[in-house]
Amino acid sequence: MGETEQRTYPAGVTCWVDTDQPDVEAARQFYGDLLGWTFADAMPSAAPSRYVIAQRDGRDAAAIAGPAEGAARWNTYVAVDDVDAATARLAGLGARVVSPPVDVGPGGRTAAIADPEGVPLRLWQARERRGAQIANSPGAWNFSDLHTADPAAAASFYSEAFQWQIADQGWLTSIRVSGYGDHLEHTVDPEIRTRNAKAPEGFVDVIGGIQHTGKGEEPHWHVTFSVADRDESVAKVERLGGTVLRSFETDWVHAATIQDPQGAVLTLSQFAPENW
Repeated sequence: MGETEQRTYPAGVTCWVDTDQPDVEAARQFYGDLLGWTFADAMPSAAPSRYVIAQRDGRDAAAIAGPAEGAARWNTYVAVDDVDAATARLAGLGARVVSPPVDVGPGGRTAAIADPEGVPLRLWQARERRGAQIANSPGAWNFSDLHTADPAAAASFYSEAFQWQIADQGWLTSIRVSGYGDHLEHTVDPEIRTRNAKAPEGFVDVIGGIQHTGKGEEPHWHVTFSVADRDESVAKVERLGGTVLRSFETDWVHAATIQDPQGAVLTLSQFAPENW
């Protein structure tokens, strides 16, 4: 991808994440140190709220918004071609419109919905701001998973809402969008097929997954960021005032679920496939 070329996400693909934080400066300090981010304000200094773009290696990675009322949290956005039409369609399928479509400066147009289970999700019709411009590398967003109390109902809703292909692969209920791997290969992740050569067929088209909520866990869209070393990142989380909720390993990753100092929960994941 050239220095001036930007990645535009296909409709139906999760495209952006941001976090609502009561204290934006504190969040900048935590995530900047943890994930190697630099920052640029996207709103005028006189605005009553802030929207700060986080960058890794000069490319848009995520954002911090605030000051937020209530607990901090991470939000996931899905790319759509027409946010007004998409909002109306999802409402017809049983979603609740939390915030109707609105322009967000020249960057794009957005809306917020809650799915039939009440899980918040945001929609993004890109203009100047195309979504995450770096992915699947240390300090960058990896994917978002839906944690739901009713996976079957969620699969039914989202497959109709966004034409997602949802498949139970035993170890994972995956969400796939055909051609997404080709899109990644030709934009921000040219090594994706080499890196996933031993993965199951269709894995490069996976945009996320669906899993059952754990004990005491509220349904939500859960974000995962890539890190170079899980153990080093965990130590850094604790030094910076965050909390490590659990560390775990799979055949593919070494990971840890953490809570930032203001309460937002996310996962840090080191790509570490066994026997490669």
